[in-house]
Amino acid sequence: MEPIPETDEALSELERFGDSDLRGDLAEVAATAKEKIPTLVGLSLTLVAEQLVLTYVATGLEVAVMDAVQYVDGGPCVKAVADDEIVGTDVEDLLDEGRWQLFAQATAAAGVRSTLSIPFGEEGIVTGGVNLYGGHASSFQGQESELARLFGGWAPGVVSNADLSFSTRLEAVRSPERLKGQAYVDQAVGLLVSSRGIEAHVAEERLYRAAAQAGTSVVALARAIVSAFTGEA
Repeated sequence: MEPIPETDEALSELERFGDSDLRGDLAEVAATAKEKIPTLVGLSLTLVAEQLVLTYVATGLEVAVMDAVQYVDGGPCVKAVADDEIVGTDVEDLLDEGRWQLFAQATAAAGVRSTLSIPFGEEGIVTGGVNLYGGHASSFQGQESELARLFGGWAPGVVSNADLSFSTRLEAVRSPERLKGQAYVDQAVGLLVSSRGIEAHVAEERLYRAAAQAGTSVVALARAIVSAFTGEA
């Protein structure tokens, strides 16, 4: 399991502010999770207060994009953190149920077949969660409690730089993408407006904030949303 470039950059930034343990600890827990779940294709760690997502992948899968889709339109990790409960999904069942439809369509298109979302916290307060993506429908069956112990026992406390460049990353995903791939962004905004009944400026802001939070480009997120709605690659 390796960090995506955006996570590697974020961890380097955290090290500049004195958090020298997080990189090693996260690498170790990611490796342990992969040993337990051979079909694990990626995982992400969400730190609520810091508005920060750290992502590790075992393949080229755009896990950060899958996370961002949840921040746009809901998904299991969002529910797990909000309700303080473990949420497991089988993508095929989600598609049949119509539940978190955009997330289900995006993950199915990316080859993800199951997810497991686990909240963690301190003193009864949820401080974050982990989202695990599996390549098989049964990737996490029977492993939920063990994985909850793994991440719950490890869960980090407060990150040193609590505002780790979130506003900077928000601007970073805006600037170059205004020119590159703007057609995808405009199309994704239009799809969200028509399907979710929200105003265009709300849909656009939701896209940019979700991309910044997940550490991915807004164009990658927009392309995933367009593909999920239209079935076009």
